[in-house]
Amino acid sequence: MTIHIRRAAVLGSGVMGSGIAAHLANQGISVLLLDLPVEDVTDEERAKGLSAEHASIRNKRAVEAKKQLFKQKPAPLASKENAHRIEVGNLEDDLEKLSDVDWIIEVVVENLQVKQQLFEKVEAHTKPGTIVSSNTSGISVNAMVEGRSETFRKHFLGTHFFNPPRYLHLLEIIPTKDTDSEVLASMKAFAEDALGKGVVEAKDTPNFIGNRIGTYGLLVSVEQMVKNGLSITEVDSITGPLIGRPKSATFRTLDVVGLDTFLHVAKNVYDQVDGEEKNIFDPPKFMKEIAEKGWIGSKAGQGFYLKKGKGKDKQILELDPETLEYREGKKLKAPSVEMAKQAKGKAAKIQALAYADDKAGTFTWETLKASLLYSAEKTSEIANDIVAVDNAMKWGFGWDLGPFEVWDALGVRKSVEKMEADGETVPTWVKDMLESGYESFYKAGAFYHNGTYVNIPKSEKEIDISVHIKNETNVIKKNAGAVLTDLGDGIAGLTFTSPNNSIGLDVIQMVEKSIDEVEENYNGLVISNKGKNFCVGANLMMMLMEAQDFAFDELDLVIRKFQQMTAKIRYSSKPVVTAPFQMSLGGGAEICMPSASIQASAETYMGLVEVGVGLIPGGGGNKELYLREIENVPKGTELQPIANKVFERIAMAKVGTSAQESAENGYLGERDDIIANHRHLTWSAKRKAMELSEKGYAPPVRKPIPVVGETGYATMLLGAKALKLSGQISDHDLKIAEKLAFVLAGGRVAKNSEVDEQYLLDLEREAFLSLIAEPKTQMRMQHMLKTGKPLRN
Repeated sequence: MTIHIRRAAVLGSGVMGSGIAAHLANQGISVLLLDLPVEDVTDEERAKGLSAEHASIRNKRAVEAKKQLFKQKPAPLASKENAHRIEVGNLEDDLEKLSDVDWIIEVVVENLQVKQQLFEKVEAHTKPGTIVSSNTSGISVNAMVEGRSETFRKHFLGTHFFNPPRYLHLLEIIPTKDTDSEVLASMKAFAEDALGKGVVEAKDTPNFIGNRIGTYGLLVSVEQMVKNGLSITEVDSITGPLIGRPKSATFRTLDVVGLDTFLHVAKNVYDQVDGEEKNIFDPPKFMKEIAEKGWIGSKAGQGFYLKKGKGKDKQILELDPETLEYREGKKLKAPSVEMAKQAKGKAAKIQALAYADDKAGTFTWETLKASLLYSAEKTSEIANDIVAVDNAMKWGFGWDLGPFEVWDALGVRKSVEKMEADGETVPTWVKDMLESGYESFYKAGAFYHNGTYVNIPKSEKEIDISVHIKNETNVIKKNAGAVLTDLGDGIAGLTFTSPNNSIGLDVIQMVEKSIDEVEENYNGLVISNKGKNFCVGANLMMMLMEAQDFAFDELDLVIRKFQQMTAKIRYSSKPVVTAPFQMSLGGGAEICMPSASIQASAETYMGLVEVGVGLIPGGGGNKELYLREIENVPKGTELQPIANKVFERIAMAKVGTSAQESAENGYLGERDDIIANHRHLTWSAKRKAMELSEKGYAPPVRKPIPVVGETGYATMLLGAKALKLSGQISDHDLKIAEKLAFVLAGGRVAKNSEVDEQYLLDLEREAFLSLIAEPKTQMRMQHMLKTGKPLRN
């Protein structure tokens, strides 16, 4: 059974409902967004002749929710254009429209009776076989559909998105006892492929998996903070990246989520469990008190933290849990913290903290111990296996390692012995595992399940490039900057291994060698990286050091090599397919643009940002962005508006905030695709390379490039000079703009002249080298390396 969802309805237009509607619209699905009708009419509306019966009044909740999508940060819409896919209405006048949708998602108030009443109405207006789901964060999905028909129940399940839906990878799918197995399997596949989600199947228990384990862990951290006399800032300094958790750690996370939301989630479990577990889900008095005061986090302007002042006077104060007053916070200083910072690898960092005999060590051990034991105790109740628990915490809460991966990092036997020495009761199945000779929860692509190791189920679409390149049998050749591997089916894969995937001579050499190898022995090449970002450009530190040493001949060589590399990508006789994700900036974009096809993750932020460090693109980026804009325009088209557009994008260092926006900025075109699920990226790129090869790929033909010439150069500079006169840009900004305009215009030639590609590259290289010699550019580069922020001088 394959599910085709072209039109969906979201019932409830709050932050979560409208966010889900936006996410569906981002993926090309038409959405009907409904909420309760409004009957109150303002004086202003009456003056316009509107009455309580008018659609614009009755639909006001959904209308306002749709408007808010344009204002929210981070942006729910991948492109503002996607809002056109969202139709608004209300839950009284527009229920008959539900007969025309393929999927209905309920996102109304967390009240069982309200949901049951709504589903009764929904069933009366839907065609049999329509998928219906609830986005509840913890109410029983079985209870919701009591009294509904057998057909309705077969097509009903829980679909718990995490907020914000566009950005958080996790989707918990919760079948009822009556959910058809084919419906469940098809919805999982649809959510993975079309919505880009990491799907975890959860059992129908309070708060399901992610919120059950996550809420418990946060409350244990609060409990241990109070018990060990630590401050809020001290806890956050050791519960973030040091143990493989997000930078927001514990209390900053609570401020972002909202204490009101967190307390509601905790109460949901509290009301449905007993004994010691019930006690931990009863938050401490100070949390309830600040919630009553309205200090619920970022949306209220204060919570566990309070921001005061602006600019140099800006302060972030922490809450004192005892006095409920704000004070200056200090990070926890302990020997184990320094050891963890110096340790290499996630496991070493966690061990350095958890096994230390100091304040940080005690806190870390006690919180991890409680969370691991709770996870082991609850796994069979809330999930089908430990993989589901680990994935839920990684995909929904941003943990680097799930609970059982953390346990493996600590060493299962060693930690169990320590737990038992502390007087803890370790779940029987964990002890049985150790007694049977299984020393870890995971081993070589398998996980421990019911007395043995079972292979981790993986889709063919998931090629884990970080694992793939470690297998020496896959390696074709490598150097310090990159590794070329055999991806199978006649396709080779190139992966950068340099720090932060930055581009230096070693990467440039491997790209060229890889293309030579592929032209000789393979059908195509995929450039697919691992890490936080695809590539944020050239090695800035190396370039700055060369410039400060006046090694301009060496820099000239590097730029020539870079340009030769991008040209080789463009004109390779075999297709080169790139697979960018997250930040793909500067040189990262320059590697992608000349490729035969870009298979971009939906969350790809692409742009030429060199102006931010006082430079212009030097690896062919100016020429490539211009070529992409003119490649499909009819001969004789006026080129000035196109040149102006490219000039503005590069001069303003515009970066797309999604792959869709990157396409709107000209970085992606008809030969490229946007891939919803980042875990399918390498597979999609490989498939594209195979497809291009099978169709008899031929590289583009080198052709003269029409340019706007000297008059176009003057036109482009007009705007920059106006900004300079109004004081909005500096003299150095203007100098950069002049160089950029000269390159894009094709230098001192007549309007509509056709110039050679190498000629444009030479202009680009000369401009780059002249700018990098400027002291003000070097100051900008230094500032960026030191602070991560651009300097305007």
